[in-house]
Amino acid sequence: MPRDIVLAIDQGTTGSTALLLSQDLRVLATQNVEFPNHYPEPGHVEHDVEEIWTSIAQAVSGAMAKADIGPERIAAIGITNQRETSLFWDPKTGQAAHRALVWQDRRTAERCQALKDAGHEALFKERTGLVLDPYFSGTKASWMLENVPGLRAKAESGQALFGTIDSWLTHRLTGVHVTDTSNASRTLLMSLHTLEWDPELLGILGVPAACLPKICDSSQVYGHTKNVPFLPDGIPVAGLIGDQQGALFGQACFSQGMAKCTYGTGAFVLLNTGSNITPSQHGMLTTVAWRVNGEVQYALEGSAFIAGAAVQWLRDGLGVIRNAAEIEALAATVPDSGGVIFVPALAGLGAPHWKPNARGLLWGLTGGTTKAHIARAVLDGIALQIGDILQAMSQDLGAPLQELRVDGGAARNDMLMQRQCDVLETPCVRPQQLETTALGSAFLAGLAVGLWESQEELAASWREDRVFRPTMASEDRDALIALWTRAVERA
Repeated sequence: MPRDIVLAIDQGTTGSTALLLSQDLRVLATQNVEFPNHYPEPGHVEHDVEEIWTSIAQAVSGAMAKADIGPERIAAIGITNQRETSLFWDPKTGQAAHRALVWQDRRTAERCQALKDAGHEALFKERTGLVLDPYFSGTKASWMLENVPGLRAKAESGQALFGTIDSWLTHRLTGVHVTDTSNASRTLLMSLHTLEWDPELLGILGVPAACLPKICDSSQVYGHTKNVPFLPDGIPVAGLIGDQQGALFGQACFSQGMAKCTYGTGAFVLLNTGSNITPSQHGMLTTVAWRVNGEVQYALEGSAFIAGAAVQWLRDGLGVIRNAAEIEALAATVPDSGGVIFVPALAGLGAPHWKPNARGLLWGLTGGTTKAHIARAVLDGIALQIGDILQAMSQDLGAPLQELRVDGGAARNDMLMQRQCDVLETPCVRPQQLETTALGSAFLAGLAVGLWESQEELAASWREDRVFRPTMASEDRDALIALWTRAVERA
């Protein structure tokens, strides 16, 4: 029986997806299984990793059943993950010391402010390319070390391991404690210059080195499956990459200057800057894209915390729609938002504003406002916040972006994609395969075990579905952005 299939596990914020990719680069099957988020207090967002593990088992088994493929054909496993979500766990039992703190969790906002007040922000920015924000893993680690009884002593002696979801999942599958450069670059603990854990930053945040994973390439064999109920022993885990960098790789944005935006729970723009560390002067993050064969690629990133989650809020919080797919049809019943502006700051504002205490805003409501106007405003708000990010990114680059590749579930929404290119005045290109996050991790795993020879072979497989081109009049665009800017100030 040939080993000619790659299994990609895309562990996301609201669900886990398994994707099976053949050696001739065909997606054979996908299966998504949702799991709950937990909100113990306002601004606190947690995951029970046992619920995540169950969702992964169901997704993998479901995808293999759909494709009618036995696990003996799996040549390698690639993992991509929600990046900053992190936890401590017992290396022997695998039991979590506390629920995982999700990237959206804002409980460390005061700690971040205290670090800024102490004058540390410039150091963190220079070393890590990141800002001091609760989004990142380092202050989450500090919080757990300070608030879970006995955890610090265990972490210092290696009896508790720390990591992002990729580390936890790889350890669960193989017993090996590793991460890759892309995930490590999101922790506030790794130097972009050395690609190692930074002792000075560890000291400031009080995180012991003994609990941290080994930092590896994004494409290599880390270990092999062992004692996994839903997979046989001996399958190499060979690709690790954070979800947004995975989408950049899956979109074949291998060259400097290529960019993508993924519309998931949040929306994330990444621009490949090649081998250059590009500091941002306009609120962007500098991050590692990936390291393959010891060669590192960097990226500029702009993160919007709420995108698809705003549509979920319309569905679950307000009951305006019954399912996410209804929003486009509802929004299309009105010609515009009727002057309503929605600022999607339901979990604070990310790039380029970085205001963790900002809150969501519906502005411009009148007696004539209908649920259709609100639906339209939500789609506009998702696009407008990406407009802020791309404007800041262009200022860092000194040149406008020529093209934006789009992916993720909300990229299926034609109205949103048209609004996005109108706001940006830039073509948006949608690929045939929207599961680009999982695709990226599959590519990396397949490269590591020799299923594919090169990135050029993978780039040749990328296929365009549709190009959206700007149609909005400049004066209408300018008026919309002016209203948006005033609303953001109020949020």
